[in-house]
Amino acid sequence: MVLGKFAVDCFLFFHKFLFTFLTFVLMLAIQNTEHFRIEKPAIVTIGTFDGVHLGHQKILKRLQELKHETGLQTVVLTFEPHPRKVLFPEQKDLKLITLVDEKLELLDKYGVDVTVVYPFSKQFSQLSSEFYVKDILLKQLNVKHLVIGYDHKFGHNRSGDINTLKHYSSANNFTLEEISAQDIDRIAVSSSKIRKALEEGNLNLASEFLGHDFFLNAQVIKGKQLGKTLGYPTANLKLESQEKIIPKIGVYFVSLRVEEKNYFGMMSIGVNPTTDNDNTVKLEVNIFDFDGNIYSKNIQVNFLKRLRDEKKFSNLNELKTALHQDKETCLQLISEQNTLA
Repeated sequence: MVLGKFAVDCFLFFHKFLFTFLTFVLMLAIQNTEHFRIEKPAIVTIGTFDGVHLGHQKILKRLQELKHETGLQTVVLTFEPHPRKVLFPEQKDLKLITLVDEKLELLDKYGVDVTVVYPFSKQFSQLSSEFYVKDILLKQLNVKHLVIGYDHKFGHNRSGDINTLKHYSSANNFTLEEISAQDIDRIAVSSSKIRKALEEGNLNLASEFLGHDFFLNAQVIKGKQLGKTLGYPTANLKLESQEKIIPKIGVYFVSLRVEEKNYFGMMSIGVNPTTDNDNTVKLEVNIFDFDGNIYSKNIQVNFLKRLRDEKKFSNLNELKTALHQDKETCLQLISEQNTLA
């Protein structure tokens, strides 16, 4: 009988601990926004957060400081699709640094409690600033403290600004904080600059601006299996969306997350001019010390260093020699990382 009560007490304690752990460690992502309300008062910030770069991280850090001061939960309001795709549909070439799932992963990493992914549409863009504040920020997000970036605009024709928010904050009992232009300019980071750096193959600059490695999530699909005959089997990758930006064509040193385990590897982005004639860009990764079957599985690739441009070789032997040299370079980089660690 005593043992039974002890077992029940242990179960209840564990259940309570697990609930508390999940509440405070795992971020809640709300993507069905039709009928929802955040019950607890919140510290809120708003933005597209593409890339969750250093500028975004400054705002997120401020949210964490306020959380420690007030005990309130932190909430990010972001949008899907990217507002520019809706407002300027003619700009078809806009690529995203992070797709929505990747963005959620990073916001979780940087300590956000709740992320609300609001569907952005023409109708949404035409909402009045009053509706935006009263129905979304106050009624749905339960804002108690609002943190915004410099020159934040919202509502129909972007008519809402800091002065609009000051008016509503004083009338509706929430405080307002704007990250200053000086603070933003000091970081000198933008999603546009990061996209440009990636497109130009300047991975070092992109990583510096991001404050973390650029990464992509992709599904492994079947390829020609030519790499296997050369001694360098590759996983062919299919992106979740063509909206995802990929770095400049070339060969990269990467790390990977495969079935909850970490690996290093080398990745090729290119048209494979030595072996193919279809001129389509392919993503292939050779995973070091891995021999599993991962067809149809999703993996994450983190870009660590750009090794070289893509080249057309005279024959397969020259290609194989280049792959060997690429791997040796990667192994040297791994050795240097281990030495620093």
